[in-house]
Amino acid sequence: MNQARLAAVLGLSAPMLSQLMSGQRAKIGNPAVVQRVQALQDLAGQVADGSVSAGEATDRMDEIKKTQGGSVLSNSGQTTTSSGAPTVKRVVREIQSLLRSVSAAGDIIDAANSLAPSHPELAEFLRVYGAGRTADAVAHYEAHQN
Repeated sequence: MNQARLAAVLGLSAPMLSQLMSGQRAKIGNPAVVQRVQALQDLAGQVADGSVSAGEATDRMDEIKKTQGGSVLSNSGQTTTSSGAPTVKRVVREIQSLLRSVSAAGDIIDAANSLAPSHPELAEFLRVYGAGRTADAVAHYEAHQN
């Protein structure tokens, strides 16, 4: 996939994507674009592990391109379980997207380090959700549910 196609799928201009990829820009302000990036990262992982074929990936990229983002409280079939509840991964991604739209990962880590002496649980939350991997955040979320 070339940069122009990736930019189109994400809903970014090619120059903006170039700035992000070169490190000239570190933050995406549009939560819908952040969600598309996360969806593409998941899709890339599925292609890499063989659970999704290249042809299926192309179709899924077209679906990702059409997504508008949104809240985990919506009841679209793609974001909920059969009972209508948001999936854990979707909830975690929404938390990550919100934190990452507010601040860069390095700044979130700095804030967590500042909070750690007096509020270690909050510092852990910021580290896991603000700068950590989705799989680690899902495990954290599941471990803290009653």
